[in-house]
Amino acid sequence: MMRFLRAGWIATMPLAIAGCAAIGGVQPTSDTYELDVPTISDAAPVRAGTQILIAEPQALKALDSQNIVVRTDPLTIRYLDESQWSDRLPRLVQMRLAQAFQNSGRFKGVGLPGQGLAIDYQIVTEIRAFGIDAGSNVATVALAVKILNDRNGVVASERVFETRTAAGGAGNAAYVAAIDRAFASVARDVVLWVTERI
Repeated sequence: MMRFLRAGWIATMPLAIAGCAAIGGVQPTSDTYELDVPTISDAAPVRAGTQILIAEPQALKALDSQNIVVRTDPLTIRYLDESQWSDRLPRLVQMRLAQAFQNSGRFKGVGLPGQGLAIDYQIVTEIRAFGIDAGSNVATVALAVKILNDRNGVVASERVFETRTAAGGAGNAAYVAAIDRAFASVARDVVLWVTERI
């Protein structure tokens, strides 16, 4: 059974859904979830010596936390009860994208802000969707991605990547696994696309 916390003003209504944490009460210990890094062995070659920087993704406040998003209708979101990501979602996505680019073996260097790399391109992303639909039990991950030439500030290319994956069962672990599979598909597509464009 999907368990989720009510969001915003809805939390003040009586008769909270079973499984939701009590408002103002002691919160139960949350299960903490990671995202897998996809294995990518078929990325296109890039110019020798190319170095890229993976910026932290932009996201609306609802996605900029450790909470795992559940969409209950087109205008309402809640969060999975007793479940969280291992870090803020933008930070987690940034790290896993960086690892995916590193694992492709196509770049001389893959860096993060503050590491001091002389870079050729920035990979700039925005998290558009990252969660599960409560009605269909389908996970959706959508990232808007820009390839920014760091030498002249020109956007070389941009695209929105989106994948939907059905949950293989019921329960929070199954829903998170579906989100993870959707992210792995998007991350793979992003890496393949970037290597074809630079």
